[in-house]
Amino acid sequence: MNLDDKHLFRDAMEDVTPLKDCANIHWPKAPAPKVARPPLNEEKENFLIRGFLDIVPLSEPLEYKAEGIQQGVLDKLRLGKYRLDASLNLLRQPVESCRQQLFAFIMEARKDNLRNLLIVHGKGREDESHANIVRSYLARWLQQFDEVQAFCMAQPQHGGSGALYVGMRKTEQARLDNRERHAKRSR
Repeated sequence: MNLDDKHLFRDAMEDVTPLKDCANIHWPKAPAPKVARPPLNEEKENFLIRGFLDIVPLSEPLEYKAEGIQQGVLDKLRLGKYRLDASLNLLRQPVESCRQQLFAFIMEARKDNLRNLLIVHGKGREDESHANIVRSYLARWLQQFDEVQAFCMAQPQHGGSGALYVGMRKTEQARLDNRERHAKRSR
């Protein structure tokens, strides 16, 4: 520290009064550092299919309901009646990046017991536009997840034909929590 720095420091600390009894001061503990999770090894874990793709025409709305899912669930999803837990924005991103992000997003949603998701893929003006290619891949990829029970086009306030609502299956933990909650009510 040179002489000018010492003078600047003294000038800045001129009106500061030193603490007299430091033993009675409660110093908050610094938060524990977050442990970085190792990145997903996409090549080994990401099972989403690449390669040849049947382009879904823009005029065809994307919609899917897994076997055993009631029509009412899809109808409610389509009307935007479920509270959204998380969203993923895939606008203007390369297809491979979309594939990796979608995989990580669905895995994280499952881990966090999230039920209703929004995926924004964008709108294309032509069937061969980039946004429609991503949209067509999403239609394929989302059906590859056992956790996805339904998906459909979003309401206009959430992106309309440029976005999808995704309904996830309840995890076993969520089912147990539900049973406990309902059991307490019936007592």
